[in-house]
Amino acid sequence: MCGIVGVSGTSPVNQLLYDALQLLQHRGQDAAGIATANGRRFHMFKGNGLARDVFRTRNMRSLPGMSGIAQVRYPTAGSATDSEEAQPFYVNAPFGIVLAHNGNLTNWEQLKEELFRVDRRHINTSSDSEVLLNVLAHEMQLASEGLSLDPAAIFRAVSGVHRRVRGSYAVVAEIAGYGLLGFRDPFGIRPLCFGVNETDAGTEVMIASESVALEGLGFRMVRDVAPGEAIFVAHDGRFYSQQCAERPTLNPCIFEFVYLARPDSVIDGVSVYGARLRLGEYLAERVRESVASGAIDVVMPIPDSSRPAALQLAGRLGLPYREGFIKNRYIGRTFIMPGQAVRKKSVRQKLNTVGVEFKGKSVLLVDDSIVRGTTIREIVQMARDAGARRVMVASAAPPVRYPNVYGIDMPTRAELIAHGRGEEEIRREIGADALIYQRLEDLKQAIRDVNPQLSNFEASCFDGHYITGDVTAAYLDRIERLREQPRAAADEGIVSSQLSLAIEAAES
Repeated sequence: MCGIVGVSGTSPVNQLLYDALQLLQHRGQDAAGIATANGRRFHMFKGNGLARDVFRTRNMRSLPGMSGIAQVRYPTAGSATDSEEAQPFYVNAPFGIVLAHNGNLTNWEQLKEELFRVDRRHINTSSDSEVLLNVLAHEMQLASEGLSLDPAAIFRAVSGVHRRVRGSYAVVAEIAGYGLLGFRDPFGIRPLCFGVNETDAGTEVMIASESVALEGLGFRMVRDVAPGEAIFVAHDGRFYSQQCAERPTLNPCIFEFVYLARPDSVIDGVSVYGARLRLGEYLAERVRESVASGAIDVVMPIPDSSRPAALQLAGRLGLPYREGFIKNRYIGRTFIMPGQAVRKKSVRQKLNTVGVEFKGKSVLLVDDSIVRGTTIREIVQMARDAGARRVMVASAAPPVRYPNVYGIDMPTRAELIAHGRGEEEIRREIGADALIYQRLEDLKQAIRDVNPQLSNFEASCFDGHYITGDVTAAYLDRIERLREQPRAAADEGIVSSQLSLAIEAAES
C-alpha cells in the first residue's frame, strides 16, 4: 500500500505535491519522495520517514518545475530501511523517466532476469518498482523505435507493459521533455483517479491514488482511471487517454473499502464512508443472529476505521454507542509496523481506555478487520483491565485467511490468526467472550449497494482466489521464505546485508 500523485500544473508544483502527500500519508509512513520536471531536467529528493520529516525548506526550494510526481511508501517488496528504495525511481534512457508505483508485481523476479539477460538493463535494488520502470523504459524504446515520442508511441509502450507485467500496479511517471503519464493494471486492483483545476493560466491535471488528494487541494475529480487505461498530459497542456489492455476487467481491492482508504475518498464510484456504514448494517444482522438480546450493554469502535460501521451497527440494534478508546495520533499505525513485537508494544502506547465506559458492562468492540490478532488481543485485555464484565468482538470484515500479494502487508500465512483456525479457536486466541465475523458476500454486497455497477472484487485475503492467475502455493511458499530471512536477521540484531555477506562467505 502506497500513495502516489502526479501533477501537470501551470505554476511550480513542489508545494502542491507535498500537500498531496500529506493527504495520502495514511497509505505509507516509511518513506516519501518528490520528483519535478523543469524543462528536460529532473529534480528529486526522497528519504525515509513521514513527508513532514523528510522535506525541509531547502529541499522544497531544490524542486523547481511545473510538472512532477510524488509517493509515500510502505514496503511490500524490497527493503523497509534502505532509503535507496524510496520512490520515485529514475532511469536516463531512452528518454529519461521518473516513476512511482502503488502495488506489487508478482513476476518481478522473472522480469528482473529478463531485463538483465535480454533487454540489457541493470536493476540496482530489490524493489519491484525499479523493475517496472525499466520495463516501461524498454517498451518505450521499442515503441518509439529510438526516435522522438508521441502519445501513440507512449500508449503502445504501456500496452507492452501490460503484456509483460503481472500483479497490481497504479503508476505515475514523468517523461523528460514530454509530460505526465498515469496508468492502471488491467484488473484495476489498486486505485487511481484524476481531476482538473481551472486557472487563469490554463488547466492543471492531478492524478492520485485517492480522490481526497484531489478535492483537498481544490481539484475537481473527473473520474477513475479505468483498468488497463493510460492517460497522458503533455507539457503543452494537451490531454490524451487510451485503453491499452486487451481484456481489462475491474476488480478493485476490497480491503481498500474495509481499511486502507480514507473514509472521505471515493474509489471506483464508491464512497468509502458510505460503504463502511453499510458494512455496519450487515454486521448488525450477524450480531443479532449470534448474540442473545440484552447481552450487549454498549457498542464501541476500535478507532479509527471502524467508527462508521460501529455507529451504524449500534443504531440498527438500538444500542448505546460510546467512545471507549482514545487514540494517541502521534503513534504510527500498528498495521503497517514491521514485526509482531513492535506492533504489540505499540498498542497500549497508541490507545488509552475511558474507564467509566467499561466498568461492569458487557461491551461489544467493533473492529474493521482482524489480521494478525496481536492488536485485538491486547485491546480485549485492555477492556477487561478497565473493568468490562464481558468483552465481545465484531469484525466488519470476514476472516483474513490467505496472504495478499497485491500490495498489502499480509503475505505470510503463519502471521494470519485466521489461517488454519476456526472462529471458535480464534475467539479463544484473542480472549473474547464472543466473536462475530462479517460474511464475505455481505461485504461485497455492502459495496455494491453504494455502486451497483461493481460486480467483481480482488478479495484474495478472504477467499484465496488470486485474480492474476499466476499465484500458486509454491509461489506463496517462496515469498514467505524470502520474507522470513530478513526478519530472522533483524531479531538477532543483524541487518540483512550483513547476513547475506556471511552466507556468501560460508558458501565460498
